[in-house]
Amino acid sequence: MIRFEQVTIAYAEKPVLAGVDFEIPEGELCLVVGGTGAGKSTLLRAINGLVPHFTGGTLTGRVLVDGRDTAINPPRELADVVGMVGQDPVAGFVTDTVEEELAYSMESLAIPAAVMRKRVEETVDLLGLADLRDRPLASLSGGQQQRVAIGAALTAHPRILVLDEPTSALDPGAAEDVLAAVHRLVHDLAMTVVIAEHRLERVAQYADRVVWLPGSGVAPVIGDPGPVLADAPVAPPVVRLGQLAGWDPPPVSIRDARRLAGPLRERLRLLTPPVADIVPANAILTANAVSVRYGKTPAVREVTLTVSAGERVAVMGRNGSGKSSLLWALQGSGKRASGTVEVDGKDPASLKPPARRTKIGLVPQQPSDLLYLHTVAAECAQADAESGRPKGTCRALVDDLAPGIPDDIHPRDLSEGQRLALVLAIALTPRPTVLLLDEPTRGLDYPAKSRLAENLRALTRAGHAVVLATHDVEFVAEAAERVVVLADGEVVADGPVDQVVTASPVFAPQVAKVLAPQPWLTVAAVETALAAL
Repeated sequence: MIRFEQVTIAYAEKPVLAGVDFEIPEGELCLVVGGTGAGKSTLLRAINGLVPHFTGGTLTGRVLVDGRDTAINPPRELADVVGMVGQDPVAGFVTDTVEEELAYSMESLAIPAAVMRKRVEETVDLLGLADLRDRPLASLSGGQQQRVAIGAALTAHPRILVLDEPTSALDPGAAEDVLAAVHRLVHDLAMTVVIAEHRLERVAQYADRVVWLPGSGVAPVIGDPGPVLADAPVAPPVVRLGQLAGWDPPPVSIRDARRLAGPLRERLRLLTPPVADIVPANAILTANAVSVRYGKTPAVREVTLTVSAGERVAVMGRNGSGKSSLLWALQGSGKRASGTVEVDGKDPASLKPPARRTKIGLVPQQPSDLLYLHTVAAECAQADAESGRPKGTCRALVDDLAPGIPDDIHPRDLSEGQRLALVLAIALTPRPTVLLLDEPTRGLDYPAKSRLAENLRALTRAGHAVVLATHDVEFVAEAAERVVVLADGEVVADGPVDQVVTASPVFAPQVAKVLAPQPWLTVAAVETALAAL
């Protein structure tokens, strides 16, 4: 169905992909993995002809899709065969409401109205969009927008579905629903699916094969999920746990790991996971009865929250639960219907932007909204100047989060993960008293997330506080000390991370699921405990 024949793709004579030679048969789910900037999105865009017809660059070799050469057939000639959802679903929207967006791709293919109506209903049921069908797209949360984008691609009934980071903005439950739906399409309708994803803990168990892109123009490694991921630096926790325990080949699903984990659980039975040394400190962020409304729709309902110096707090909850609205209200740029917020005794909403940045910083879900200069070097220099920090401060943070980003590249030409790393560095440069992060791990690979977690720990050790809204349970297990769970704009749980995440099978990380009922959260904690035996 899809054939890469000795494909090399280069921009300005610098190869992004080289020596790509493999075939994906009909009815297979292929998972593309690799570090941030390794070329995953480039490979996916080559399948529907966006590379090189839209992106430019030089493509040598051939990409054949259902027998059609993508170098000859532009994306419009492949639209009946390939459906694609990019990293930024909003960039692909062309209508105003959910139902109109679901129908648009079918209108473009001149599908009869009766068939269109039937497919819209099928897709609404498949992806749980019934309650959203009449909503404006601009009013949806990031996760809801992502589900709509996937649905819009599915309504055209393509034979090939290409998904770039399809679960990055979805809560764990919604991600499972979407991936289960995709899995049914593969097994029941023999659809060919190609997915690039950083949150491998969600999708690796569904993959028939894995394509690992080492980056730097090195030829990809292709094979069965377990062996390939075991050699890759971006393996999910269950694979790393299997390597630590000596399971060969390492399992990629919780079920297979549980079957092997009995001896490991016995070794750990009398050991205790390390507990973070949390020293009580003064509250530096206080929110009292904060409410947010959009028109007559309540998004946040009288939330009271106190965060102390040195704390790392994760805000979790399903898509649309009010996490982003709460963060904007805390930062001061978002309007509050009622309630008060204070950071070091001052309301952020009353401060001018320069003073506010030193008190409370916010990295939004769409980090590119904060980028407006023409090069990475210019963005870093501006961040240093505005923050009054020494030259090179921001650039050093960028190199720590995502090494290898050139100074002269335009921020819009970066991958999603690289852009996020740049905006995170800009937000960290003034070292704000409180740092708010909205989905900070979108587009970041596992090593980059570990480096981000260490940066956040260093920040809190210096007396700052971090509040992050995220669906990434693995990152929460590694980086947070406390979890606040929202539902319909209200706080329904607030407590230590090990108690809150293990109490719910939806929010539990992979290691906790494999080793339950023992309270282990991360591979690093297990490794430390075993080393002490």
